[in-house]
This record gives sequence, structure tokens and C-alpha cells, in this order.
Amino acid sequence: MTIADFTFYLFAAVMVIAGLLTVTARNPVHSVLWLILAFLSGAGLFVLVGAEFVAMLLIIVYVGAVAVLFLFVVMMLDIDFAELKAEMAKYMPLAGLIGVVLLMQLALAFGPWTFSDGIEGRLANPTPALEQAHNTQALGLILYDRYFLAFQVSGLILLVAMIGAIVLTLRHRADVKRQDIIAQMMRDPKKALELKDVKPGQGL
Repeated sequence: MTIADFTFYLFAAVMVIAGLLTVTARNPVHSVLWLILAFLSGAGLFVLVGAEFVAMLLIIVYVGAVAVLFLFVVMMLDIDFAELKAEMAKYMPLAGLIGVVLLMQLALAFGPWTFSDGIEGRLANPTPALEQAHNTQALGLILYDRYFLAFQVSGLILLVAMIGAIVLTLRHRADVKRQDIIAQMMRDPKKALELKDVKPGQGL
């Protein structure tokens, strides 16, 4: 067994164990920490197959942003997890039924699965050779050249989803006093200030 094989099995075993502990851990903070370990192990596997750019994305985006955000939310919010588990127990039969239906759909989808002609060549050479372009450059050529339209459309869909979430959650309340920057900048000091002659021993 070579060093590469040992490293692969090590990362794979750690990733599987961390994934199981993410689901089975009783403490949500521990679940997020195990999830971060699973992400790091996945990044190591990407490095082994030569996808350094995807590995760095996995660490920067998922570990550095998403998982840390989960950790902050879980630690800062005062959530009664016992109550949540009690509520979840009521919906377990429905969730089990939905899970069975999803498994049946996956079985129907992957049962008659067939590959098109020439799949071996496309799998063998999905990107240019390393002598022509390195991993990051090849990924950029695919995203911004071959699949440029699909990439831009996906970004537009995410933008529309973000705007929709903002519109759905935005609430204008009349009883809340909001800061008006323009009014503060344009205020007249002569009207905003009033001098009072306070007599000794007296209040305003």
C-alpha cells in the first residue's frame, strides 16, 4: 500500500465516521463540528484526485462560511431542543413515508440507467491535459467558455431567489422609529439646539 492509498483510506474513513456522528450526535454544536471535519476530509479527497481548486472552495465556502454560520446560530440562539425533538416525533410517520417514496423514485431512476456512446472517452478526458492547462485554468475554461450561458443563468436564478426572500421577509412597521440619514445630515443646528438659562438650584 502506497502513501497515496493510505491517505485516501484515511480521509475516506474519517469522512464517513464524521458524517455518521454529524447525524447521530445529540449536541447540535458537536454535530456542526463533526460536519466541519467531514468537509475537511472531503477537501483532502479532492486534493488527492488533483482538484485543488474545488478543495479550496470547499474549505473557504463551506467550512469558512456555512459551517461557521451554523455554529454561531446554534450557539447564540436559545433553542429548546427537547421541545423540537418532541415536535419532530409527531411527524416521524409522515417523514418515513416521504423517505420511502424518495427511495422508490431513486430506484426507478437508477434501475434502467444506461450510458450513452462515447462515455469512456468523455470520462477519460473531461478537461484539457495538465500540460495544456492546470486544474483552475481548465475549470475556468469550462465555466466561462463552454457553459457560460448556463453559469450566468444559474447566477440569475440565485439573484432572483435572494430578492424574493428579501421581499417576503421585509416588513414595514409604523410603530418602529427608523434612522433617517438624509434628515440627520440636512438638519439645521439652529432649530435642533435650544439654549436654556438654568438658574442655580433650579432644574429645567
